Amino acid sequence: MKLIAGNSNRPLAEAVSAYLNVPLTQANVRRFSDMEVFVEIEENIRGEDVFVIQSTSFPANDNLMELLVMLDALRRASARRVTAAVPYYGYARQDRKTGPRTPISAKLVSNLITTAGANRLLTIDLHAGQIQGFFDIPVDNLFAAPVFTADIDREYGRENGASEAVIVSPDVGGVLRARGIARRIGADLAIIDKRRERAGVSAVMNIIGDVKGRVCILVDDIVDSAGTLCNASDALMNAGAESVAAYVTHGVLSGGAVGRIAGSPIGEMVITDSIQATEAVRVSDKLRPLSIAPLIGEAIRRISEETSVSSLFN
Repeated sequence: MKLIAGNSNRPLAEAVSAYLNVPLTQANVRRFSDMEVFVEIEENIRGEDVFVIQSTSFPANDNLMELLVMLDALRRASARRVTAAVPYYGYARQDRKTGPRTPISAKLVSNLITTAGANRLLTIDLHAGQIQGFFDIPVDNLFAAPVFTADIDREYGRENGASEAVIVSPDVGGVLRARGIARRIGADLAIIDKRRERAGVSAVMNIIGDVKGRVCILVDDIVDSAGTLCNASDALMNAGAESVAAYVTHGVLSGGAVGRIAGSPIGEMVITDSIQATEAVRVSDKLRPLSIAPLIGEAIRRISEETSVSSLFN
């Protein structure tokens, strides 16, 4: 097994390397003066099972191109199998035509990754499950749910009032994700019905479920501008919730998202390290990171050993 890290999230790659006790393969991934990507693998990887760890987070286009060039370099270096380990799959929100003459960019990115030389994709909490069908190579879509449920049980366990906790989906699209976590910890489920008037703007319409006097835990896959979660937290508090926390897999947190969260009723937001934290995220007293390196590392081990990955979530 060989592990190679891109520049998008070096700390996560190093944590996965430490978990597996496999050193990162020496590679020169840099830019020319005009920002053109250059990659040189500095170790022999002929016939090896290679895993490239690279999120396509901000700057998304630069990191995506870096991933593609790395995949091409590995294929031309005669790697036996190349797995693109992409914890955060950028462009996943563009998974369908939302209007006339609009792209399906998630499909385009899948074509690029496959053509560049990936034999397999490993990712976490795809925004839409059907994106797996965009690939003609095997896709392992991991779930952060086991990591979240362990932390929720520790932080909001029965000794801390878990019997009064309720898992909340911030929209109808996230119900399956929230229901799975609610079932794991034996909590009730609530759903927020919202209507999006235009891109980037959401309006909470109704709350389905009993939240009065209870600890509400919002669960989502991506937080970008944080408008949806902040609106949801306002609605929950207005409905009589005791407190609101949030668990989100991918902390994109663009623009003024961190400040928006700071001014919201959300007491704590837990995000994974699928995207490298910015300085604003690191210094925020409301944002707490949760490492998914053991989850990714164990999945990589099982893929390499040709054993079951799905059993991680049983």
